[in-house]
Amino acid sequence: MTKPHLPTYAALAVGIVAVSASGPMIAAAAAPALAIAFWRNAMAVGVLAPVAGVVRREELRGLDRRAVLLCVLAGVALAAHFATWVPSATMTSVATATALATTQPIWTGLFAFARGQKLGRAMWLGISFAVLGAVLATGADLNGSAEALAGDGLALLGGLFAAVYVTFGERVRAEVSTTSYTLLCYGVCGAVLLAVCLLWNVQLTGYTASTWLLLVALTAGPQLLGHSLFNFALKRVQAHVLSVLILLEVPGAALLGWAWLGQVPGLLALPGLVLLVGGIAVVVLSGRSAGR
Repeated sequence: MTKPHLPTYAALAVGIVAVSASGPMIAAAAAPALAIAFWRNAMAVGVLAPVAGVVRREELRGLDRRAVLLCVLAGVALAAHFATWVPSATMTSVATATALATTQPIWTGLFAFARGQKLGRAMWLGISFAVLGAVLATGADLNGSAEALAGDGLALLGGLFAAVYVTFGERVRAEVSTTSYTLLCYGVCGAVLLAVCLLWNVQLTGYTASTWLLLVALTAGPQLLGHSLFNFALKRVQAHVLSVLILLEVPGAALLGWAWLGQVPGLLALPGLVLLVGGIAVVVLSGRSAGR
């Protein structure tokens, strides 16, 4: 792996800011949460389809059933992630929703333990810190509204479904390019979310111009730009380091939520968020050590 250079650091900085803006933009958009989830995927497919049609046409035609099935399963899991996390960002504070959704490495570790893999002391310690932090962060909403507490639960489910999404994605990415995988995954995700929106009569049009601009920004920023720049940085930054750096999304979302929406986390939530993010970082790093 080559040494990181200025463009790599710049890509990481822009990527973290891009994904950090996801929660505040969702909370600010005057549209139903499920509709927001649908449109950010549908617009992303609209951008990716022409590119994949030119660059990856032969690969897409030659995919076997197993690869297609894994892409479909990943897309369904991603739809479940968006269907739970996006509403949570409008029900509880942006900082709490973002932090609870980053519990993905915790769920992945527990999945591995359920399959019979032994977890080291450091990983269990990190899981314990993260669980304690989640309890403190969500406990701050016990004295608040029931809606905020429900939003905390949805954010946790969002992290769980993100872990399922990544688990399927890792398996299919061994044989399918990023462009083809992303197109199929986002396509399936958008189709599932569209079906849910139509079934529940969710309003998909008739928004204000400012809301449409936020939807475009969500697609261009967190959906496409942020994760694309992380993939670029992976050429020079190790995956476990990138996983820890992505946790900067939590304070980034908290700052944007405070500056943009006036959301200030409660005194009990702050130590909980610190413990949660710290525990996740320990899990990521201990998982790297175990792999080594």
